[in-house]
Amino acid sequence: MHEEPLKLVPIEVREQLLEKINKTRPDGTNKIKIKGLLNPADRYIYAQYMEKYDGDWTKVMNHVRVKRLLLSEQDRIGIGTFQPKDEKNQDSTELTGDINYRKIALYGSDSDPRAFNFDGEFNIANRGIVEFIEMLKLDVAFLYDLLGASQEQSIKPKKFAQTDIDEVILGHTNEPEFRKLQNNEFMEALRDRTVKIDIPYITRLDNEVKIYKRDFNADKIPHMHVAPHTVDMAALWSVLTRLEEPKKSDLTLLQKLKLYNGKTLPGYNEDNVKELRKEAVREGLEGVSPRYIQDKISNALVKNSHAGCLNPFMVFNELEAGLKHHSLINNSEQLEKYKELLAVARQEYEDIVKNDVQKAISVDENAIQTLCSNYIDNVKAYTQREKIRNKYSNRLEDADERFMRSIEEKIDIAESRKDDFRREIMNYIGALAIEGKQFDYKMNERLHRALELKLFEDQKDTIKLKTIISKVVDKDTQEKIDVVKARLIKNHGYCEICATDALNFVASIFAKGDSAQA
Repeated sequence: MHEEPLKLVPIEVREQLLEKINKTRPDGTNKIKIKGLLNPADRYIYAQYMEKYDGDWTKVMNHVRVKRLLLSEQDRIGIGTFQPKDEKNQDSTELTGDINYRKIALYGSDSDPRAFNFDGEFNIANRGIVEFIEMLKLDVAFLYDLLGASQEQSIKPKKFAQTDIDEVILGHTNEPEFRKLQNNEFMEALRDRTVKIDIPYITRLDNEVKIYKRDFNADKIPHMHVAPHTVDMAALWSVLTRLEEPKKSDLTLLQKLKLYNGKTLPGYNEDNVKELRKEAVREGLEGVSPRYIQDKISNALVKNSHAGCLNPFMVFNELEAGLKHHSLINNSEQLEKYKELLAVARQEYEDIVKNDVQKAISVDENAIQTLCSNYIDNVKAYTQREKIRNKYSNRLEDADERFMRSIEEKIDIAESRKDDFRREIMNYIGALAIEGKQFDYKMNERLHRALELKLFEDQKDTIKLKTIISKVVDKDTQEKIDVVKARLIKNHGYCEICATDALNFVASIFAKGDSAQA
């Protein structure tokens, strides 16, 4: 039973020994305690040695070997698990050990400790942890053993005295079963010994993604490519269904999800996020389970095996189709809410894939650097009320307001905030210059994004993105499209199929945008 070796110290001298040992321990450290008696098997061997050496305890100790153990569930060392089975096959001896009938003939009695196997889950989990799977589905007779084990920290093996144990007892169940226990007045003793700990579904997106990437990756699905963001979007939707609507009107559910995932938003810090979690009492205890997502991704893989690549829209369609038959959706209101959240996830994917294509088009760092230098020159002239020399005409001109606003509008800098933003950039450049450092556009995330979007807007017409969907593409444009595809494949994890799909999808978005403006 992996006993505590100090239990070998006789009860009569324990207090005296512990006083000496604890005096030598540094202040603030836990004091050593000895609690409980040896189990029947060890007690029998101990008694035999004491008799052999006429009660000389020091000689008995020469036969003791203390070993360090590594806890292992597979080897049943320090970690026990117990699962409900068919009522006819259940036996409480699985918890407390059973008689070894072959040894009864050897030792002559079924109450001899040597003829008993102390290998029940409580025994092997001593000084470790025992887990009860779906605990409240156990037969009542099994729960009786839990009463003594949890309160008195002892168990009663068949035909032996109470045996001390020292372990953590962990049981899990579902909410309906637990409510049933609370309403059962005959189970008061167990309720009184139970500490309830809610274990919600994951509400941090990155952790949810890890669950699915373990099953849906290149090693597990070698015959089919999974497009970038496919698993992430399924995870995003599942986490959205588990979150409670924020009480603050200026915060959307998607923004709340991003805050939980470690992103920053103006006006929110770690303390604000903790407050958001405290407000939502039932958050994570309802919503779509990972099992549903895994099933639907698997279905999408099977249905679209001919396509060669699984993209987010295939998974979105499968997730939505499965909602009609989802056994845990009880009303039409919940169904509509889940469909609305799918629309949110689709919109988020649209923004992400547009961003990927934009980066692939505007990946030319030299072009961004030139654009940045031009912008900084204009901002400097504007803030210092100077003129800037036109490199073509060599004439002094005012700062190009239209050019500066075309960049600032990409990151929603309002007209009233433009002066503040420009001064902020110049102050930052000045502070770097004092330290002997040179400004790089990558240092300012917002400016970097604005420059990328501006370059994309300038270059998208040269590539003629909207002509992709017309299927009438000239040779020069096709070459440019192939370069963008190659960048998507190399830098963003796309394959030939999903890179083409992404370009077609983004092209269709811009085509819609152009027709709407017209």
